[in-house]
Amino acid sequence: MGLIIQKFGGTSLSAPDQRERVCQTILKERYNGNRIVVVVSAMGRVGEPYATDTLINLVTGENQAPSKRELDLLMACGEIISGIVLTNLLQAKGEKAVFLTGSQAGIRTTPEHGDARIIAIDTGNIQAYLDQDFLVVVAGFQGVSEQGEITTLGRGGSDVTASALGVALAADVVDIYTDVEGIMTADPRIVANARVLDAITYNEICQLAREGAKVIHPRAVEIAMEGNIPLRVRSTFSDSTGTLVGNLSDIGGRSVRIRRDHLITGITQMADITQIKVETQGESELPLHIFRSMAQAGISVDFISVTPSMVIFTVHKQVAGRAYNILTDMGLTVKTEPDCAKVAVVGAAMTGIPGVMARVVEALTSNGIAILQSGDSYTNIWCLVKGHQMAQAVKALHDIFELGN
Repeated sequence: MGLIIQKFGGTSLSAPDQRERVCQTILKERYNGNRIVVVVSAMGRVGEPYATDTLINLVTGENQAPSKRELDLLMACGEIISGIVLTNLLQAKGEKAVFLTGSQAGIRTTPEHGDARIIAIDTGNIQAYLDQDFLVVVAGFQGVSEQGEITTLGRGGSDVTASALGVALAADVVDIYTDVEGIMTADPRIVANARVLDAITYNEICQLAREGAKVIHPRAVEIAMEGNIPLRVRSTFSDSTGTLVGNLSDIGGRSVRIRRDHLITGITQMADITQIKVETQGESELPLHIFRSMAQAGISVDFISVTPSMVIFTVHKQVAGRAYNILTDMGLTVKTEPDCAKVAVVGAAMTGIPGVMARVVEALTSNGIAILQSGDSYTNIWCLVKGHQMAQAVKALHDIFELGN
């Protein structure tokens, strides 16, 4: 008898027919002899009555800066509603099912409202229900601090809940159910012949997620990797096996074969970026003052290049104006390049292989796409381009590395 964690996103739970499909997915694994813990997100997306953004809009219409504590209490209601609806449906089918809030599930977090981190899970309550053959449904995205305050885990936090429960309960696998077939070589809205990957390493999917892919929260992958628990990204609406996320080595005695047919695993992108260039005139202490001022203002910087004469970095367009004002108030000469995008190629197989950057440059320059800035790590290469050329850049990179069907 195995233990499976199943996480279902808001689109999987937003309508009666979709919830029925979720029930059948849960019961299929149960009838195969597995014990099941289900993690749920709030139902639907913005505009639908119980979606997290809809709940937020209930209060922000009156107060644009509501208390983070009260906002966490409100946002936690979305997953509670979703979980109770699903649990009730399972009970109506004659199943032993119980719903637990994050607090009741023993999820302990740091005290930061809106972006708490899980620090421990007391699995006693969940384990007691599993021992009594219950289907256990847990509210994702939430926990409780040591001070007894309800906290939420930030966007994508239900993935984090599922992964953390998988590690804490030593699950055989964590299944992340969503509205796509699995991890794809590129965004199918941009690349028509993008394909679903059979398998991918923890590190590769972390890189894809951090560089813009929205399929799974990178923190959830990091937790699973630390606990050596395999993940599967699957579709609620089909019977496909999806994408297995694991190590190159054996996981729990099972051989996980990661495809190495291609040098690059996938292409991803991130829009709405502004590049900032600051002249330093050779002042060695100035880069420290620049980045310290950004940190003190709570502005996240990326794509950093430091030379004796210039500091270059990128920020999200929402904070670009604030960053510019801070730097000019310091008396610095600042130039900005708005409306940029970052495209990245990701693949563990590129490590130590010459010529990858040459192919990246070939793909972009042959399509008339200027590279404004570039950087790399062991498993990815990223380039800054103009925003209106982002889709063209993604297609060009996907083609040159022959990632299509």
